[in-house]
Amino acid sequence: MAKYNEEFKIKLVTEYLYGNLGYISLAKKYNMSSPSPIKNWVSSYKSQGMGGLKRRKTKEEYSVQFKLDAVQFMLETGASYQETAVRFHLNNHSLIVRWMKALREQGIEGLKPRPKGRPSMSKKPNKQKKKEEKKLTREEELERENELLRLENAYLKKLRAFREDPNAFYEKHKQRWHSNSKKKDSD
Repeated sequence: MAKYNEEFKIKLVTEYLYGNLGYISLAKKYNMSSPSPIKNWVSSYKSQGMGGLKRRKTKEEYSVQFKLDAVQFMLETGASYQETAVRFHLNNHSLIVRWMKALREQGIEGLKPRPKGRPSMSKKPNKQKKKEEKKLTREEELERENELLRLENAYLKKLRAFREDPNAFYEKHKQRWHSNSKKKDSD
């Protein structure tokens, strides 16, 4: 369950925007340990309206490219997690924290979607999977390595293009970001 409900968030954002208390004063008034959540709520509200304060009922699935774009934007511009979330119309900046950690620890593979749900209770399929994984032919291993190198190469090309001209890069990819967010909103 969420620590703060939607009504509470709306109350604090409204009080901040239309009242005369700052972040720290509001945090003290409502016995919050930090003013950071209030700052994040106000920022989300300003960029996304009430939708930025609502807890989403379903988990949205973002493409690997979308995740890479968000992390890359943050690294290149020096934007904070919250600023990056606002830029990419995410109401939870912790997603970007997770994506950044996954990218650092596992590379691009860490950004790929994982199967959902519990694994099967049967032990036989697990043994079969392990045997299948171990029995990759030399050709299959090379194909896998090739694919990983292709992904890495594409990432590095985009990074180079971004470094050369960030504004042109954003204009080129702006349409994709907007179309991705529209798809998610309609789901």
